[in-house]
Amino acid sequence: MNKKKIIILGATGFIGRNIVEYFAGKKQFEVFAVFNKKNKFLFNGIKWIKADLRNERNVKNLFKDIDIVIQAAATTSGAKDIKNKPYIHVTDNAVMNSLILRSVFASNVKHFIFFSCTVMYQSSIKPVKESEFNESKEIYYNYFGVGWTKVYIEKMCKFYSNISNTKFTVIRHSNIYGDHDKYDLEKSHVFGATITKVMTSKSKITIWGKGNEGRDLLHVSDLINFVHMVINRQKNNYEIFNVGLGKAIKIKKLVSLIIKISKKNLFIEHDLSKPSFKTSLSLNCNKAKKLIGWEPKILLNEGILKTLKWWKLQYKSKNLSK
Repeated sequence: MNKKKIIILGATGFIGRNIVEYFAGKKQFEVFAVFNKKNKFLFNGIKWIKADLRNERNVKNLFKDIDIVIQAAATTSGAKDIKNKPYIHVTDNAVMNSLILRSVFASNVKHFIFFSCTVMYQSSIKPVKESEFNESKEIYYNYFGVGWTKVYIEKMCKFYSNISNTKFTVIRHSNIYGDHDKYDLEKSHVFGATITKVMTSKSKITIWGKGNEGRDLLHVSDLINFVHMVINRQKNNYEIFNVGLGKAIKIKKLVSLIIKISKKNLFIEHDLSKPSFKTSLSLNCNKAKKLIGWEPKILLNEGILKTLKWWKLQYKSKNLSK
């Protein structure tokens, strides 16, 4: 059996690492993992490549003889940076993806998978479909830069799909959580930050803002399962898919739920001076179910329990190594 050569960009990041570990265990794939600043990790069955994806010379011949490119590399951060330094999510991501897509085209890659996001969607009380993104409406001001950068990259995928034989998949995923996520309070997203706050607090936990904003939370294993399924089942040259749990939970309720499942006794307080985005969003994922046969398997309670177990193991191992 000829193995498919698959390369994962951003292999040491949260989503990238989970993808690497998953596909490294599949006999039908030969796995290449690209890293830059973060050190590569020990894992059998992968071939490491060091590259700065913002550098044209590093990217030009990166995909020679590669069948599938999974683009999980990005400059990312949490709410604090999005509000105070929004430019960090724009320039690097626009540059690296422009170079990557041109190289994918030149190398005649069979399938390109891009992790977009959902920040281009308007806040909504009902699950949003892919087709409901309206380009004539303004993106929420705190997400303006990163949102339009993602839309630009999606359009570039569409452009190259029209002039090549490469298949393109754009994944508008919801808030992903699970193993290998960021859990430091400076750079983590709301789920990872809350896990750390709950597990390290002795008496109280602070929520930024009122906590009324709603988030669609999907366990990373469900996202990886979608990636594998779309590789095997996508028929059209270009598709955009929503990938999420399909329902939102308010931040204040999420905090209470994590506290309950952790079996800790903590008082919740609100800091209204901290940045919070007064938006709510959940995804309608009927398209992924209809065309790919995908739907999430891990509900939030189970996902929280899995994450707490993983966090405890990591915390214990770090302390034992000191």
